Amino acid sequence: MKYIVGFLRIFVGIFFIISGFIKLNDPVGFSFKLKDYFAPDVLNLEFLVPYALLIALFVVIFEVLLGIMLILGYAKKFTLWSLLLMILFFTFLTFYSAYFNKVTDCGCFGDALKLTPWESFWKDIVLSGMILILFFGRKHIEPFFTRGTRGIIVFVSFIASMAFAYYVLQHLPWIDFRAYKIGANIQKGMEVPEGAPKPIFEYNWTFKVNGEEKVVTTNGDYPSQEGEFIGVETTEIQKGYEPPVHDFSIERDGENYTTQFLEAENLIVVIAYNLQNTEMEGYENIREITNRALENNYQVIGLSASSPEKTKQLVASQNLNFEFYFCDETTLKTIVRSNPGVLELQRGTITQKLHWNDALDLKLKQLPPRPKVEELLEEEVQDSTQVVTDSIQ
Repeated sequence: MKYIVGFLRIFVGIFFIISGFIKLNDPVGFSFKLKDYFAPDVLNLEFLVPYALLIALFVVIFEVLLGIMLILGYAKKFTLWSLLLMILFFTFLTFYSAYFNKVTDCGCFGDALKLTPWESFWKDIVLSGMILILFFGRKHIEPFFTRGTRGIIVFVSFIASMAFAYYVLQHLPWIDFRAYKIGANIQKGMEVPEGAPKPIFEYNWTFKVNGEEKVVTTNGDYPSQEGEFIGVETTEIQKGYEPPVHDFSIERDGENYTTQFLEAENLIVVIAYNLQNTEMEGYENIREITNRALENNYQVIGLSASSPEKTKQLVASQNLNFEFYFCDETTLKTIVRSNPGVLELQRGTITQKLHWNDALDLKLKQLPPRPKVEELLEEEVQDSTQVVTDSIQ
């Protein structure tokens, strides 16, 4: 028992430190996940939504500290009770998500490792068993170092966690695990490889046969069944391959500009996913860097999920020299954890990505003047005329 407890003490401690640090690297992303849980159709705790970021910071820092305290043997009784209560709560949460299919990703490891709800639940079951062994075998947990040294290590860890959280909130996650990290190509991220698994659906067809309802199940084909057709219910029984980048599009006034902008060079994109809670103090830097980019002949656009009326108001109030296009809010939140944020695209490849605090650090080069619209139209007309001439000849 002594050796089992000794092993589990280190294993569970490291597990909590890693899990907590990954979420501490991106507390804004974890707060988005908490808002999913607080939604009316999940836990119905909407009053907690405004405090989601504070709750996220408390949970992840506490998780890191519990892992350190367990390894050190510091405040043994408090640590074990906290671990037990925390894992029981997480187990309930993951079971609820899995059973009712409410939140499809628990966010246990942020974007570093995606787990399905049932995978998260069984992971928590195993962890619960390990923590119960530690709880009942706590007499075998011998502290490391002296009491004063343990206290200093825990205090320094707390200060370091707070400082790291402050840094990533004022800038961007130190490590970017998302599909929109620097160097990623958005177009390639949307591709589905040849031979990738396709979703499998089950179709339950309902017919009225001799006055009674009869259900026939197929995987898609209309059944050869006599009787009056009443209806059909479709259930996805196996998910297909989902590309890392999905739900990405750039639209304006009913037109789709996705391909046009993803094939453009030297494109600066300002992202403000929701203007209702955007940080207005950030637009001073955004205005300065986008004006500088336009002077250097870059193309500049904005992306937002807010209405055209609100984006026009923002452009006018902040004296911005670019227009906004529409993009899905969840997608924009995934691209950059800053509202507003700025990035550079080169033919769909993200080459720079910055928090509004760091917007002035965007590296720009002097480019030759971009052709005007009239010149492009004239060039297209000339090309079309040449094609016709060649055809006649």
